[in-house]
Amino acid sequence: MTQASFPKLLSSRIAFDIARTILDGFDRHYALFRHASQMARTHFERGDWHTAQQAARERIGFYDTRVQECVQALEQAYAPADLNDATWREVKLHYIGLLTHHKRPELAESFFNSVSCHILHRSYYRNDFIFVRPAVSTEYIETDEPAPTYRVYYPGVDGLRVALRRIVTNFQLAPPFADLERDVALVEARMVECFGLDKPEPNLQLQVLSSLFFRNKGAYIVGRAINGAREYPFVIPILYGTDESHGRLVLDTVLTDQEQVTILFSFTRAYFMVDMEVPSAYVQFLCNLMPHKPRSEIYTVLGLQKQGKTLFYRDFLQHLKHSSDDFRIAPGIRGLVMLVFELPSFPYVFKVIKDWYPPPKETTRAQVEEKYLLVKYHDRVGRMADTLEYSDVAFPLARFSEALLDELKRDAPSLLAVEGDRLVIKHVYIERRMTPLNLFLHDADRAGDDALLAHGMLEYGNAIRDLVAANIFPGDMLYKNFGVTRHGRVVFYDYDEIEYLSDCNFRDIPPPRNEEDEMAAEPWYPIGRHDVFPEQFDRFLLANPKIRELFMRHHAALLTRVWWQTHKERILAGEVEDVFPYPQHIRFCRQNRTIPATSSPSYYLETLHNE
Repeated sequence: MTQASFPKLLSSRIAFDIARTILDGFDRHYALFRHASQMARTHFERGDWHTAQQAARERIGFYDTRVQECVQALEQAYAPADLNDATWREVKLHYIGLLTHHKRPELAESFFNSVSCHILHRSYYRNDFIFVRPAVSTEYIETDEPAPTYRVYYPGVDGLRVALRRIVTNFQLAPPFADLERDVALVEARMVECFGLDKPEPNLQLQVLSSLFFRNKGAYIVGRAINGAREYPFVIPILYGTDESHGRLVLDTVLTDQEQVTILFSFTRAYFMVDMEVPSAYVQFLCNLMPHKPRSEIYTVLGLQKQGKTLFYRDFLQHLKHSSDDFRIAPGIRGLVMLVFELPSFPYVFKVIKDWYPPPKETTRAQVEEKYLLVKYHDRVGRMADTLEYSDVAFPLARFSEALLDELKRDAPSLLAVEGDRLVIKHVYIERRMTPLNLFLHDADRAGDDALLAHGMLEYGNAIRDLVAANIFPGDMLYKNFGVTRHGRVVFYDYDEIEYLSDCNFRDIPPPRNEEDEMAAEPWYPIGRHDVFPEQFDRFLLANPKIRELFMRHHAALLTRVWWQTHKERILAGEVEDVFPYPQHIRFCRQNRTIPATSSPSYYLETLHNE
């Protein structure tokens, strides 16, 4: 070895060690992530809902903790001079080599990016230092475990009912079922009705993911039926039955409609706990069930929100290259705390916290960020939008409308930096674009569409009820703070005044003591910081007679202190309420649980032989 080649060899050794340290950090993260996901089964079997909720919250923070640990280890082991351009390029090359046979290369690449962005200054790292696009394919990665990613069942052999029963029993849940034969028969009847499986083709099969999906108080079997050239998604929720079931398990329903399945995996719900050796295989399976849902959202709903952020940003950059419209101020009533803008051709909105807030708002940037963090770690029960949070996002300056640029400079100058032809926003939240509820109701009323108006008000009240069940008080209940999704669901998305319901003090307005009290412009009674007077809601919500009539028909209880206080007391007593991610009317308990006539296994065999 020549003297000149020694420094080069040393540099290569350092680069490999750095790459190995980063991958070890990721592997530790995923081992802990997977263990938490595996424990979800134990919590479900024990009915330990509070521990399950706590574990789900803690798992969200695993990623950032492991990244910080890895960054700290590297900064302690290496001097800044060791992390020069040549070394970091070589680190990336070594890292790619280490991922060749890895089961989760896409997640490991995102972890590498996170560590790189902490160690290298934003203006320093470049595209060749990080994974702007994937370097290792996730196609056809095989699991090393005995159980495959999904199991296949063939109803043509023993009949659909037997296959469905085998699907359920293969998961080997510890608690007994109240009446599995009855429930399987109901699932069979629904699937025959919706999928036409009474007319099987030679390739009739049921493909079911090998791990259950756990969230809140439910476990979900996720699969698809294939019959000829047709594929049908289905999801079977497993719950604990009501009192007459003596705490045993029941198959609550079967979701057979693609829209119902999509809503189950919505961006408005908390993350599933799923044990996955090869996450990309689960994502691909779910993409086949929901072809219109972005892959980024599917990673996020599986609890891999950092990978979801990575894919979202790649999609965003790609969209910018193939679009030409300008960013503009989002339509609707301007917020006092958040400045909201959009790119019309992109189905998301961008939210920036303002530097100052006019009266009557009394808050700070730190408090607003804390509210958004609360939502991130809380169960969103289908009624709060998931938010992607980014730092130092570079936008093309030329694509900003003059009005938007002026508003950003006026309301949030501390968050802006212009670097050449780029506008860098130091902190931004990104959410799915929805139709503001106030605009939805206004348009329905102006068009004379009473059915749409009724739907909006029914959903508005239902959204509040679901939030209350999750121990959330929205704070500002104005319609402008709620949005309507493309599925027609009303979702809350303005979090700067959100509170835990259990922290609120619900009161009735005391009667006036005299005529002066009655005529006073200001309240004659003391008001604490957490005091809420439900009877006042109608003053700013129900001025429109049509809207008032609809609200009072379905949700009059929301104007009473008793309703709110009752739910608060349940929460303080430790009760975890049920919030179902599918319509009530499709639940078997809402229908007659009569067992349909047994399907003859020979029927399937007969039909297959005849064809």
